[in-house]
Amino acid sequence: MPIYPLSDESKAFIQEHSHEQAATLLFKAHRYPHLPVAELVAQIQARQKAKTKLPDWCKYPDVVFPPSLSLEQGSSQQTAMFKASLMQGESLADLTGGMGVDTAFLATRFKEVYHIERQAELQALTAHNFGVMGINNVRFVHADALVWLDSLASSQHFSWIYLDPHRRDDVGQKVVRLQDCEPNILACKDALLRRADNLLLKASPMLDIDQALRAMPETVAVWVVAVENEVKEILFHLSNQMVLEPSIKAVALTKNNTQQVFEGIKSQEAYSPLAWHSPLRYVYEPNVALLKTGLFKQIAHQWHLYKIASNSHLYTSENLEKNFIGRSFEVLAVTKLDKKELKPFVPANKANITVRNFPMTVQQIREKLKLQEGGDTYLLATTDSQGKKIIVVCKRVEQTHD
Repeated sequence: MPIYPLSDESKAFIQEHSHEQAATLLFKAHRYPHLPVAELVAQIQARQKAKTKLPDWCKYPDVVFPPSLSLEQGSSQQTAMFKASLMQGESLADLTGGMGVDTAFLATRFKEVYHIERQAELQALTAHNFGVMGINNVRFVHADALVWLDSLASSQHFSWIYLDPHRRDDVGQKVVRLQDCEPNILACKDALLRRADNLLLKASPMLDIDQALRAMPETVAVWVVAVENEVKEILFHLSNQMVLEPSIKAVALTKNNTQQVFEGIKSQEAYSPLAWHSPLRYVYEPNVALLKTGLFKQIAHQWHLYKIASNSHLYTSENLEKNFIGRSFEVLAVTKLDKKELKPFVPANKANITVRNFPMTVQQIREKLKLQEGGDTYLLATTDSQGKKIIVVCKRVEQTHD
């Protein structure tokens, strides 16, 4: 039986015990024989996880969260807001509605939105939550998305279709390739584009972008979205209005809602100037979203940087590039991996270690140098353009974003 709508007593229980451990609460369950304690404890756990992921949803005491897998697979509020910024129009069909995080934010950009979901219980819960949050322009359709689309009148057309395919196989293992997801976008994209002017596809952060572009020539833009230097999703905009070549954008989001964007195209890589140089006064470590684009030469061109080596993916310059998307460091020294040579720079035996194109792991370096993690010193272990293994000793430079 569903526990929603929550009774006043259930909401009070969740509020009162919001910071307690699940095991402790379940041990005391006999004190509350009139309450569904196990289900309420699950809600407390979900709210603890959602506090950062979905802060606005947590403001509503009547919102009920789905099982942990749905919460885990759903978008964060931050990435959902970003996706909503990319789309607007008369109508949208979210073919993989789920718990509705993306749908909720997309609903602010369209007059009419369809939430399509095969799991009836999950969709009913989503409809309850939307009612709580006052989202009233969403139609809920319990159906297989492709079957539903096929059943519509030929005149039914959408401004956008949004698709976040299920990325687990029959035994629950994560999958990455587009053809392994459900639904298989490669098999149905033509049919979807007959129903909509535009299609936005959310893909795994592990997906090979070049392979995906070869398989989807209808792509007009790609966004690699990272939050706090972790790639969360890759978005593909497919359209009936094809372009000569899709743009590829790295989007770096932070928890305090700053946003940095870098844009390039694959063909420009062949023509972008690139020069190598040993570490100068400043060294730069790109945000993972930049690295995922594969536009390494255009990164150097954008910020007037040298690359330290072809495969090291660290950059350098004599003057500070304040708006670089990633971490910036001021170089103190360049040394070998030698404890005695490094000792003057780590008097407290503490350092932060990063490895880029180096034959040892962070842990192996830490053990060799007998260093603890932390402090203000950074050691960047890498290989220069001559193939020499080097340690760049540096300190972090705080950046400013225009």
